[in-house]
Amino acid sequence: MSTTKQHSVVIIGYGGMGSYHGKLIKENAGLEVVGTYDVLQARQEASIEDGYFAYDSYEDVLNDSKVEVILIATPNEIHKDLSIQAMKAGKHIICEKPVTLSCEDFEEMFAVANENNCVLMVHQNRRWDEDFLVIKEMYDQKTIGDLFQIESRVHGANGIPGDWRHLKENGGGMLLDWGVHLLDQLLFMIDSKVTSVTSRLSFILGNEVDDGFEACLHFENGVTAVVEVGTTNFITLPRWYVKGLEGSAIIEDWSLKGRIVKRNNEAEKIEPKPIQAGVGLTKTMAPPSEGATITEALPAAYVQPSSFFDNFTAVIEGTAEPIVNNAEVLRVLKLIDAVFEAGRTNAVVKDFDLYESGSGRAAAALSVS
Repeated sequence: MSTTKQHSVVIIGYGGMGSYHGKLIKENAGLEVVGTYDVLQARQEASIEDGYFAYDSYEDVLNDSKVEVILIATPNEIHKDLSIQAMKAGKHIICEKPVTLSCEDFEEMFAVANENNCVLMVHQNRRWDEDFLVIKEMYDQKTIGDLFQIESRVHGANGIPGDWRHLKENGGGMLLDWGVHLLDQLLFMIDSKVTSVTSRLSFILGNEVDDGFEACLHFENGVTAVVEVGTTNFITLPRWYVKGLEGSAIIEDWSLKGRIVKRNNEAEKIEPKPIQAGVGLTKTMAPPSEGATITEALPAAYVQPSSFFDNFTAVIEGTAEPIVNNAEVLRVLKLIDAVFEAGRTNAVVKDFDLYESGSGRAAAALSVS
């Protein structure tokens, strides 16, 4: 937890995410939102109604010496320019994801952060999702043995929401909108190099950006991960389905409805009996004999050492390392590029991952300050 010192924050972009950030930061002892700026008058008025001071221009924000932190919650394509301007003015940055539309743009951003001794942290908030943290606990503790297959999905039936998310120039599409979260979760959990990626992007709704995608990641340690995002799914598949050497587990949705079914190693081994399956018989797909498996509740979630905003506060005060570091962010951007390439070329993409064995989750020598 941070000290009680209040670091002043201005939110840039007061739409759905910007206003949501305002609510979250109120729960943080070390940060205080002192103002907002948005190019849309209606959002300026909304921020005033919520009790914030609305700046007349971005230049006014940057020229205010009392402002320490800029939180960027705008459409994706302007994250870079806004962040660089702010860091050159000596402001620390919290930036929504995807932080940029290219690896090169992000490399330019953290170079400016280093030059100006500023903290730059990307809001990869779904590292704190409880459903993910349950799976991470199972992976780390080998609750059902070593996990060798992890399936991560989010499904909806509303198409692509909003306006700018439909446009390529604004960084729209589901790979950048949701894929950036699901891929980040996997790389944060699995401490191994991604050796290959295949993917298929969906354009079924006729937008210029993808309305969903499927990707298959193979890791050097033997884990296979399937990632799927869909916006045309009127029947949804489980949020998580994982297989380990000793059992399987399922989490249906964000309410954490789910279970573990694992092998009962103390049960007598009984040869399966054939069952009628359609117009044939099968032993292979017969259910396990009575007592051969044990059904258990999901384990308690892995506990992150602090919240995102508490961690950010501690980082700018020099008392902690970032839970979301920039080398990991760059690694996710590289993976997103690989998923796009695999979908475009219908080929297996290899030799792109920044991971190096023995050097942590990412090999890029990046710093947050």
